[in-house]
Amino acid sequence: MSTPKNSLANKAQAWSARFNEPVDELVQRYTASIGFDQRFALVDIAGSLAHAEMLATQKIISAQDLADIQKGMAQIKTEIESGQFEWQLALEDVHLNIEARLTALVGDAGKRLHTGRSRNDQVATDLRLWCVAALMKFPQRLKLCVSLC
Repeated sequence: MSTPKNSLANKAQAWSARFNEPVDELVQRYTASIGFDQRFALVDIAGSLAHAEMLATQKIISAQDLADIQKGMAQIKTEIESGQFEWQLALEDVHLNIEARLTALVGDAGKRLHTGRSRNDQVATDLRLWCVAALMKFPQRLKLCVSLC
């Protein structure tokens, strides 16, 4: 009996887990959101760090994993802020780009960061954090939003 192919073995490449052939560059450009969602990079890092702290507090990841994730994310943040981060179209979005870089820097600890949260959770958190940060720049709009809630 043969072992089934691990469809997540190539997770670093967004589409590769689903197809046996390379994805055409036109399809990559059409489906990628990286040109837009790079603006969420710093809030994605903040949300991921908070998630990592929760995982460590709950003893789902080790203290060493948390330290490695924190160190890797600090380096990624520096690379992004300095314009040195290499955004890869093939990785589709901000989340996979950061996750791939983190895993390259810290190994398996970077893979464990995704434990207990879906991509939808990550996107929703990033969007909320980004909106709050944007609203904080305009206190009069924040007051209006709060009064409407």
